[in-house]
Amino acid sequence: MTPTRKRSLLLGTTSLLLITINAATLHAQEADQGFLGTLVLGESKRKVQTNTAVPQTTVDQDEIDDRQAGTVAELIDSVPGVSLVNGSTPQGSGINIRGFGANSTYGTDQKVAVQIDGATVGAEELYRIGTQLFTDPFLYKNVSVIRGTVGSFEYGSGIVGGVVRLETKDASDLTGGELGYVLGQTLGFSSNGNGLTSSTVLAWQPTQDMEFMLNYTWRDQDNQQDGNGDEIGNSAFTLPSGLLKAKYTFGENRDQSLTFSFTNTTSSERDVPYDTFTTTTDMFGNVDRDTTSRTATLTYNFNPEDNNLLDLDVQLSYADQQIDQTYISGSSSLEGTPAGAGLLPLTNADHRYQTTKLSFKNTSLFDTSAVSHELRTGLELIRKERLDASSAYGGVDNRIAVYAVDDMRIGNAWTITPALRYETSEITGSTAPNDGVYDNDALMGGLSLRYAFDTGFAVFGSAAYTESLPIIDDLNNATLMARSEKAKTYELGASYDGIDLFRSGDSFAIKANLYKTELYDITSFTSGGSHLKSVDTEGFELEASYAMESGLYLDMNANITDGTQTAPNDTVSDWKNTAADSLRFTVGKKFGEELDLSWEVVANASTDVSGTETPGFGIHNLRATYIPQQGVLKDTQIRVGLENVFDRDYTPHLSTRSAPGRNLKLTLSRTF
Repeated sequence: MTPTRKRSLLLGTTSLLLITINAATLHAQEADQGFLGTLVLGESKRKVQTNTAVPQTTVDQDEIDDRQAGTVAELIDSVPGVSLVNGSTPQGSGINIRGFGANSTYGTDQKVAVQIDGATVGAEELYRIGTQLFTDPFLYKNVSVIRGTVGSFEYGSGIVGGVVRLETKDASDLTGGELGYVLGQTLGFSSNGNGLTSSTVLAWQPTQDMEFMLNYTWRDQDNQQDGNGDEIGNSAFTLPSGLLKAKYTFGENRDQSLTFSFTNTTSSERDVPYDTFTTTTDMFGNVDRDTTSRTATLTYNFNPEDNNLLDLDVQLSYADQQIDQTYISGSSSLEGTPAGAGLLPLTNADHRYQTTKLSFKNTSLFDTSAVSHELRTGLELIRKERLDASSAYGGVDNRIAVYAVDDMRIGNAWTITPALRYETSEITGSTAPNDGVYDNDALMGGLSLRYAFDTGFAVFGSAAYTESLPIIDDLNNATLMARSEKAKTYELGASYDGIDLFRSGDSFAIKANLYKTELYDITSFTSGGSHLKSVDTEGFELEASYAMESGLYLDMNANITDGTQTAPNDTVSDWKNTAADSLRFTVGKKFGEELDLSWEVVANASTDVSGTETPGFGIHNLRATYIPQQGVLKDTQIRVGLENVFDRDYTPHLSTRSAPGRNLKLTLSRTF
């Protein structure tokens, strides 16, 4: 990002915030003159998280339903800083945050963490196989995205891009806490690819203390077409998913609970390219591939009413991802050649990752003099097991981690949050010659500061340092097994949140954030056969929302980013995973609880990375949600969406295949 560009961004953002402050100050002066009465506030589609220095965005149940997403990735691609690698399918796709995460070669680089109900999911570096997104959006009630490092120390080490946290639905979300059962059925259709979805959910609450939920979702899609009418290869899939969840509440004053959740998603593909990113035509040939992704968590919570020092969660989680694949003879252009024979161990390899974690987390509320504390401390015992394959080294990674994060509030203005995490790792290879034992450890942490003015305006900044300890995938390299990647991230931002800003009953929130990340001692990325020396990224993120009492609302977010990489010979070039600058704007109108109409514009700037240009694009999406409040259709939800209205042909930067063309979506939901 050039200095001129930085100054323009800072001046523009500062001007907008100063205008907001002046308007808020005038309103505060008017409010001091007397009580203005009870107000009904407008509500936008998404809440901007202005009460924290952490760059965090949450997509709630209403927005999940409204977007009619076919994959989890499509739920979060509207978050600033998030870019997708082929997000419309679970295979050959991944999540990239601030230039880190998935890329066209690997489904992950270990710098973006994905958790389901606290269970850490995903694999290590599998060559040309996307591994993050084998689950269904219908299983979840909210998805939270934490960008960068400063808010990540409770969730893992080496997190540079961010954290994606998915929370499954509860039975009480459907029953409303009332005894009895609720049956829900959702049917969905999408025109591009003839997609069909059926989701059935049963929620049962036999007593005030017991609740059960069962969800089965079946999703099917043929190959889609792009805006030119050409077929998008490897975009067909069938994805059955299930969720089982139970909760028992007990103890004095019902201050204890035991919650069990289990998710299972499978995918069976026949005669498909081994390269799920489809970047190499038929070099690797075709395979039959079966993928199973399952998670299980058992969580005990103890939160006594009379003890603010104790809010304890003890969780045992298990995540298992299994990929079985068989090469199909005759499908590779290299078959019968030495090069083709060399690829057989890769394409015939089966993979399995199992992560078992026992975690203890406690939240304490207490005061010391003029400082109020919310102290979160934790202990994690983690065991990662990777199946040995001819193209992927197997072994066991045993880790112990402790962390502490303290939100310290001084009066109504200052919030100071120091965070520390210490983690040890012992990796043991399972097969000679990669069967050594490697021990590593790291101390990492950060500090964030936030100052809130009485007007609703706040400023904040943070600095964070993290290390990515060696992984099983590097067992063949003794040098890499003794070296951890290191990253520093610095952030500076401002926010405003207020009501009655321009007229009675309106609400306005805005949050702007500048960041700079330095990654060094690199073990993940190479150039010319050697590992890069460093990667430097910087960017600007903006989120804003405005809503009026009449039901009119506006949502907007923007992301501007830049990055460079330094090769072993000190040559500096564009960072190959730099995301495109993007803008997303939504205007909508709510008519009570019955009807919600919205128009969304998504624009990406053209991107030139080391001489390779990706053209920019702008697409339009229309959405309507109709929920009758009476009559025979009461409790029925009808959603219609028209995505890529003008059938634009485009390929998002970082993606390896064209995006879908015009797509009409219809979803019908009913509870009984």
